[in-house]
Amino acid sequence: MRTIASCVEEILLAQPFLEEAISRNIVNYSALANELVDPITEMLRKPVKSGAIMMALRRYSPPKDLGNSVRLKRVLNNLGDITVRSNLSNYTYKNSTTLFESHAKVINKIGDKSNIFYAFTRGIHESNIVISSSEQNHIDAIFINEQQIGLQNHLSAISINLPADNTKIAGLYYQIFKRLAWEGITLYEVVSTTNEFTVLVEEGYVNKAFSAIKRLHS
Repeated sequence: MRTIASCVEEILLAQPFLEEAISRNIVNYSALANELVDPITEMLRKPVKSGAIMMALRRYSPPKDLGNSVRLKRVLNNLGDITVRSNLSNYTYKNSTTLFESHAKVINKIGDKSNIFYAFTRGIHESNIVISSSEQNHIDAIFINEQQIGLQNHLSAISINLPADNTKIAGLYYQIFKRLAWEGITLYEVVSTTNEFTVLVEEGYVNKAFSAIKRLHS
């Protein structure tokens, strides 16, 4: 049977920023309880009082704060180099039996040119190519027979080198995404390898995103 406490927990779990604010004791419980009267009344299908909700909020025990994890803090303080690459384009193509052949042609074309940014991601139904915009003519020619779903220009990539044990640290990506979300930064694409994490943003956000990621060290 649903209770006020279970409704409060359900709402907080769906809003991690709010849950974190409660764990840091920076929430006005009385004001929040008043805000939750209507949704909890609807969930329980009976009138509830803000005082009962406030009591449930004060008794709520959020999961252990990942931000206070010693191991997580150590990893965040030891993030490697942060590299920014601008003037990138993102192509999206429908998967086909010939898409990998086209992909191979691109690899042969760019070879080992270190000045060219290139990332290829294959999903179930579509694939993405992120590449330096200077190579657009080559991409257009090579993929001319593929079904293009989307194209976005004027993107920048911010790549972060992660410590070797990053895969054993719970909450690492959450901390990165949380910081970017708090800053109102929209991510256009995310690409990662075992020890490297890259976010793509529109060029207008790159300085703000770079600063937000740098502050993860603090």
